[in-house]
Amino acid sequence: MNRNKDNSGKLNSVFYAQTYHPIQAGSIDGTDILPHDNAVYRALLCSSAGLYDPFGDPNVIGEDSYCTLFVGRLSHLTTENALRKAMSKYGTVKNLRLVRHIVTGASRGYAFVEYESERDMQRAYEKAHHSVIDDSEIIVDYNRQQLMPGWIPRRLGGGLGGKKESGQLRFGGRERPFRAPLRPIPLDDLKRLGISPPPEGNYMSRFEIPSPPRRKRSYTDREDRHSRSRRRSSSRDHTYDERRSADAEGGSQKRHRHDRGYYHDEHERRSSSRDYRYEEKEDNSRKSRDSQSHRHDRTSTSHDHRRSDTRRSSDREHRSQKRHRHE
Repeated sequence: MNRNKDNSGKLNSVFYAQTYHPIQAGSIDGTDILPHDNAVYRALLCSSAGLYDPFGDPNVIGEDSYCTLFVGRLSHLTTENALRKAMSKYGTVKNLRLVRHIVTGASRGYAFVEYESERDMQRAYEKAHHSVIDDSEIIVDYNRQQLMPGWIPRRLGGGLGGKKESGQLRFGGRERPFRAPLRPIPLDDLKRLGISPPPEGNYMSRFEIPSPPRRKRSYTDREDRHSRSRRRSSSRDHTYDERRSADAEGGSQKRHRHDRGYYHDEHERRSSSRDYRYEEKEDNSRKSRDSQSHRHDRTSTSHDHRRSDTRRSSDREHRSQKRHRHE
């Protein structure tokens, strides 16, 4: 029962080829030690005799293999502009090469798309697989021609994937990964042929996305990256210091303007207070003068009334005396 349970668990376990070997690519579980079709023999011959140079194609000069994506199963009606528009959704396309027949100029159904950065290529690698362009479901993969050791193209009997009708199925790639072996692994024979054995205990699920090769960073690249990081950090610090100094200067000017405004307002307040006190003093002085004038007027009037009364009294006495003398 445990054996059946282990076998059922292995049915969903897969692994992917890190290097290319024609015999292994023709095996469904990566453990075959003999070629099973003529195309595998042809690919094995090209591999052992060194008849294929993956860097000998003059059309790939200038392409960055770590930023380049292989696009397959394209419609023969798809043009460069349509492909560029579709692949630009995932990043900035730097270069695009739609492979055409050397005589007729017709599309061969696959292309190579170079992006500006590895990040854009990684995004397209993850999201563009099995997308549809011109009613055709495409497949995408990294540039195995230059990044996979021992690679042999399909026209020479190698490649990966394929359809059952072609009679040239190849395993180990993204579309058709190796299945976890259900039979004993001939480790000695695989080692003799130079075939990498299955990674027992490190299988992946068929629903996981295999990662493409990453660019190896040399010591100089790491130093350049650290120096760029330090420059960016120093630039951020310098910008932060400038911003702080500008804020401090702005705050100083603001405080200076506030202080000047405060002193101006204080001067105006004191001036207004002095003017108010002066006006109040003037009003009090005017009221005092008016009061004194009023008292003087009243005194003068009182004196006039007294003189008038005295004059009338003396007049009455004078008339009375005259009247008595006349009598």
